[in-house]
Amino acid sequence: MEWINEFFSSIIEFAESSGFAHLAWGNILMIIIGCVFIFLAVTRNFEPLLLVPIGFGVILGNMPFAPGLGQGVYEEGTVLSYIYFGVKAGVFPPLIFLGIGAMTDFSTLLSQPKLILLGAAAQVGIFVALLMAVFLGSRFPFLGLSDINDPMALLRAAASIGIIGGADGPTAIFVTSQLSPDLLGAVAVSAYSYMALVPVIQPPIMRLLTTREERLIRMAAPPQVSKLQRVLFPIIGLLVCVLIVPETLPLLGMLFFGNLLKESGVTERLAGTARTSMIDIVTILLGLTVGASTQASTFLTPRSIVIFAMGAFAFVISTASGVLFAKLYNVFAREKINPLIGAAGVSAVPMAARVAHTVAQEEDPQNFLIWQAMCPNVAGVIGSAVAAGVLLVVLR
Repeated sequence: MEWINEFFSSIIEFAESSGFAHLAWGNILMIIIGCVFIFLAVTRNFEPLLLVPIGFGVILGNMPFAPGLGQGVYEEGTVLSYIYFGVKAGVFPPLIFLGIGAMTDFSTLLSQPKLILLGAAAQVGIFVALLMAVFLGSRFPFLGLSDINDPMALLRAAASIGIIGGADGPTAIFVTSQLSPDLLGAVAVSAYSYMALVPVIQPPIMRLLTTREERLIRMAAPPQVSKLQRVLFPIIGLLVCVLIVPETLPLLGMLFFGNLLKESGVTERLAGTARTSMIDIVTILLGLTVGASTQASTFLTPRSIVIFAMGAFAFVISTASGVLFAKLYNVFAREKINPLIGAAGVSAVPMAARVAHTVAQEEDPQNFLIWQAMCPNVAGVIGSAVAAGVLLVVLR
């Protein structure tokens, strides 16, 4: 009979160590959210390269297991924790910027330098959300944004939340890893979620702030840019930006290096690797581990909800700022611009530019704004990185 007791004891121990024994309502909720991300990517084509890895990562990170089993992203020495190191240490974001630089055509920016201002205007949401986060964190300490007895810690947390408004996932991760690592999971998921949802969030704001007559404005095709200008731009851009804000070196250094690989014409193999294989590998690892960092036990808190809401607020303000600045520009300009391209000033490349083009074509199918919208769009990439550098200089 002793062997029977041992047999049933083994069965009970196995059952107690299974995931079912440790499954909590929070895990179920997060798994549903992960499935929703995948559903949106597959059925609605909402940035599948982002939402599929993140969605599956959310499911992966919320598989329940016994404490100390050595499976979670936050448990030291696990496979996921080693991959997540690239997020925590800020290694992945510069590599993403290298690939972005290798696939970005800055000639639209060079041919229409006046539109760079739209990219700068769209960063307003970062600083508005920063101030709002400071207000909420100081007035409502139960939200847990930071220790209100440490004003600098609260400012660093607010800056990490505000940077979501730039709609640039790598930049948000880089800033948060330097300023408030404890907010990294919530900020990263928020930033990438809003990047993927640009086609959903931006159009209603754009239509609300513009008239039909403004959306019908046609813009002349941008002039051609010489190869010399395209080759010199990443070198001059690096010198100017980094000399002004040295903290932008990791991000903009890689962005401009990738662009030089593309525009030099003699390193196409390297540029091709940077914009395909390398950026795809990093996106897979980053998306999967960012999703896995949303373990219910650490993610489902009032703080995460506030961060997600404040990220949406920052993104809405950034979109509105770009559109409103374009309308203000038209008050003084002889040659009018379509205000829709102001929304492309957020640095979700090229999604925001495509959205501006699509909304314009809803009014006039022959109105092609994609190239004009790419100017503030790529300017927004640089602008968000510069804003991030400023925050790091002041707060780190």
